[in-house]
Amino acid sequence: MDILRSIDTLLRRDGESGADKLLDLLKNPYQAQLAQNSVYASLGTSIGFTLLLAIGFSLLRPYNSVVYAPKLKIADDKHAPPPMGRGILAWVGPVLKTTEQELVSLIGLDAVVFLRILRMCRNIFLVMTLIGCGVLIPINLIHGQSFANENTLSRVTPVNTFDLPNYGMTVCAWLFNLVVAGFLWWNYKVILRLRRQYYDSPEYQASLHARTLMINDIPKSHRSDEGIGRLIDAVVPTSSFSRTAVARNVKELPELIEQHGKTVRELEGYLAKYLKDPNNLPARKPECNVHKDDPNWGAFPKGQKVDAIEYLTGRIKELEIEIKEVRLGVDYRNPLPYGFASYEEIAEAHSIAFAAKNKHPEGTTIVLAPRPNDIIWKNMPLSRSQRRTRRIINNLWVLLLTLVWIAPNAMISIFLISLSNLGHVWPAFQTSLAANTTWWSIVQGVASPAITSLVYLILPIIFRRLAIRAGDRTKTARERHVAAKLYTFFVFNFLIVFSVFSTVWTFVSSVIKATNKGTDAWTAIKDADFGQGLFIALCDLSPFWITWLLQRNLGAAVDLAQLWTLVWSFCARKFSSPTPREMIELTAPPAFDYASYYNYFLFYSTVTLCFATIQPLVIPACALYFLVDIYLKKYLLLYIFVTKTESGGMFWRMFYNRMVFATILSNLVVFLATWVHGNNTHTQALAVIPLPFLMLLFKWYCKRTFDDKIHYITGSAQGQLKDPEALHSKIFDTKRDRLASRFGHPALYRPLMTPMVHAKAQNILASIYGGRLTDSNTPGSGEAGSLSGYSDTYALNPMQADHPGKKAAIPGFEMVPENRLDFAYFKGRHEFGEEHGGSGGIYGKAEDLIRPDTPGSSSAFGTDSRPGTPNRTPPPFTPGIVPVRNYSGVSYDAQGDMGYGHGPAYGGSETANLVHGAADVPLSTPPISGRGQRETSQEHRAPGFLGGGPQGYGGLPQTEVEDEADPLSYDYFRTRRQNAWTGAI
Repeated sequence: MDILRSIDTLLRRDGESGADKLLDLLKNPYQAQLAQNSVYASLGTSIGFTLLLAIGFSLLRPYNSVVYAPKLKIADDKHAPPPMGRGILAWVGPVLKTTEQELVSLIGLDAVVFLRILRMCRNIFLVMTLIGCGVLIPINLIHGQSFANENTLSRVTPVNTFDLPNYGMTVCAWLFNLVVAGFLWWNYKVILRLRRQYYDSPEYQASLHARTLMINDIPKSHRSDEGIGRLIDAVVPTSSFSRTAVARNVKELPELIEQHGKTVRELEGYLAKYLKDPNNLPARKPECNVHKDDPNWGAFPKGQKVDAIEYLTGRIKELEIEIKEVRLGVDYRNPLPYGFASYEEIAEAHSIAFAAKNKHPEGTTIVLAPRPNDIIWKNMPLSRSQRRTRRIINNLWVLLLTLVWIAPNAMISIFLISLSNLGHVWPAFQTSLAANTTWWSIVQGVASPAITSLVYLILPIIFRRLAIRAGDRTKTARERHVAAKLYTFFVFNFLIVFSVFSTVWTFVSSVIKATNKGTDAWTAIKDADFGQGLFIALCDLSPFWITWLLQRNLGAAVDLAQLWTLVWSFCARKFSSPTPREMIELTAPPAFDYASYYNYFLFYSTVTLCFATIQPLVIPACALYFLVDIYLKKYLLLYIFVTKTESGGMFWRMFYNRMVFATILSNLVVFLATWVHGNNTHTQALAVIPLPFLMLLFKWYCKRTFDDKIHYITGSAQGQLKDPEALHSKIFDTKRDRLASRFGHPALYRPLMTPMVHAKAQNILASIYGGRLTDSNTPGSGEAGSLSGYSDTYALNPMQADHPGKKAAIPGFEMVPENRLDFAYFKGRHEFGEEHGGSGGIYGKAEDLIRPDTPGSSSAFGTDSRPGTPNRTPPPFTPGIVPVRNYSGVSYDAQGDMGYGHGPAYGGSETANLVHGAADVPLSTPPISGRGQRETSQEHRAPGFLGGGPQGYGGLPQTEVEDEADPLSYDYFRTRRQNAWTGAI
């Protein structure tokens, strides 16, 4: 009690005026917010603005397909959404008619599970509306005591209902639990059916990750390909032969590639601003500071600026040289404590993973491998103790952030909701408030929603970064943990603290006053009656949640209208100098933020369940939101958003567990209400006690019944292959998997970014660099070319080999014409596709599909199996390089940024200068022409293995051609078998 007296003394130190008023405000910090909002006004504004935004969307949609239907243009034929007409309501038909089975192939299982959860919530709250409004409202209206100053909203609450009529809350609590559990069980069965279909799909059956195991925490004695096999034999001694690959330490390579990417983007930004108007260049070239990660940073005077274009050009070239050297030596580095093992049959890989679920041979963990693009590679080498330490630190940060936010949350609710409250405790501000009423009214109307929205935007970013540092191995697991922590934060701060704060403050204040008057502390605590005060506070607060839930419809309409995307895209194009890369990214479909939306749905459901028996009108308000949002989100996932990383519907367990928790939390609210306002024997409250335990038993039942079937294929559950590409002779199996390259660190083989420059600046670009870009090391540059910038001798421009009379492109840059500033032309490149769902196969085939070794088989992001066949979206080609047409397998010679190898006949005059450097993942080794013969033909070299055009940035050769095949290498024997098989045919 000494602490409570200290708080009271501290608040009263500066006099009675400000401190007393602050104390009064803290007793009910949300009173102003409740007074300003009316349920009827909220319903009217919510429906009105929602309809207004929907009409605006319907009018704008036919004329802005880049924002409102980007997937119509870029998705392949299999994943393309249903076509829409240009009518105002043409979008309604496809949304209503597209079935769930069709959606599985169009938008993926993650999106389908998301929509199914939306429908489940809608159905739950519609049924609960019938029960809650049909039972509780009549009971409270008939049996509740009436007072002169109460309104209709307070009359439907049990605040004035006592004794036996409160059995209605107990009965409704049981019925609500049955409704929630029934829908959860039914949808668990549907999720299981969808997962079985997912396993039977041709894409999954033909993917490498489906038949691959990931082994973590491998001890040093087993860090080899053979060691991985011995670990698996310790679990299943009768397993068949597997192809294994242990990870290698790439050390500083990822950091170097990250530096390279940032430097390329920085160079593009300076070039975009400097060359915005090529006919009127600024008087001075742009300058920048030397990078601190530059080894030569110490040689420059502190604060000295250098020519940005020249410096960044040289820095990119230095990084490419360093990256190439590190890549060449990576095979000699020490192995890492994780690896992969691939099997011929999917069912065998799943059975081994199931058998190893509770076994840890030599301390390892054996699980099914995720998709390669799902792995967070920098977290893979972490040991078990490192992950445990990081997880503890991460949870402490989350706890600290959650607790620290209590004070700002209360202050925002007190002062930003009503600035007059700030004037009560700050006389100087009250003077300004009285003198500038209009201005401060605008600030008050904007500040609170803006800060709240900013919190909603920043919190997912903070929790996502904390989850990465916590050691999550996959992106999908990270997103599930982000959603879980966001839900914890929202429930604690925006529900529990929001609801309990005023009661706790009033309770503490009353105890302080009583003890100051000489009352015993325990007697003062009992007299304060915390339970009664909390119940009354919940009833008084319930109208706010009605208005808040009704306003969620407005947020759903804002999502549909894509207002932020429209505003940002317009401002970026009109008021800044976007780079070609940024212009292309503006036309790309955005990734759907599953973590944030799942958190919102869980929070809405938790609020509704907790207040369902106290204020039954919150149930139809929530049901209305889900009823509307199911169709709006269906359109967004069909035509606008993509799933960045497909998990196969694994968000379901996270949502299910938190719905069980929300139901248990609602049971505690019912127990409080019936204990306070029930009869003296508390039979109504005691009847609620079994409900939380029954929900926990239900959770255990579903886990035992469904989880293993959802996660593993066993026995005869393996589906039949229907994909023609998967129906191949087994002699090709060991040739196509390329386990080490598919599940190797992307830093080992991913192409580097090439600086993009608008084609309109092509002529002026060469004059900026002088002799730097006509280095004599550049293939094709003759002696005359080397004179440029160093002599007054007139040097002719280099000529394209395939277009006599046409000037060749500047090496190291990619010239992008105006009509190619569209994501559709670059969707196959990893640098663009990875952030916008390309790795999942929406634009073609997924990057880990197993393909037959036919000439020109599709690349990681491509679909065309014939390199020379025109396509509806022909990619840019490399001038002066003849596309490879007669080769076996897909190697680094794979052409085109979408996996196509178009010849010069398909390149227009504007696209002739596009320098593409997007090399594909090495899927197989090209045939060796002969032992001891070195391939000198330029057309068989890798086009831009490290990016930057055919020979890398600035003409730097990027690949090494071996003098002869190593007879000890695995590929040596693979190649011989391939040649023998071809000869036999």
